[in-house]
Amino acid sequence: MATELSSFAELKKAPIAGVQAPAAVREKEVDAEGRAYATGRRKNAVARVWVKLGTGQITVNGRDQKIYFARPTQQMVIQQPFGITQREGQFDVVATVSGGGLSGQAGAVRHGIAQALAKFEPALRSSMKANGFLTRDSRVVERKKYGRAGARRRFQFSKR
Repeated sequence: MATELSSFAELKKAPIAGVQAPAAVREKEVDAEGRAYATGRRKNAVARVWVKLGTGQITVNGRDQKIYFARPTQQMVIQQPFGITQREGQFDVVATVSGGGLSGQAGAVRHGIAQALAKFEPALRSSMKANGFLTRDSRVVERKKYGRAGARRRFQFSKR
């Protein structure tokens, strides 16, 4: 049963039932080969990403990132998590990505790299979270509705 307290001073000193200490600092999550794994998503694209210490080589679906993502903007998007954390050229990335188009796939790989880096080095989490790299962009294409030409567009109207 609960003990009765007669003053505010006793209330301050009394232990609080059911309250635990703050959660422990996040721990490094790596497999036996020293890799951190994460899944990144953007639009309809899903990327499985493995990050390990290395020379900065990024491989996407078995090809170099410069071949798979030919546009410089897509290559820049993939490099953003490394630029924010000042880790360019320190990690090798192996990613398999499927679904969506190239832009969505680049966003999915970026999301996966950021998640995997946060697992490999938990101290980097706050800087990546502040820049929005750990948040999954939930925007997807709106579905087509019946009676419409697309999601919102209507068929041409003619009075006569």
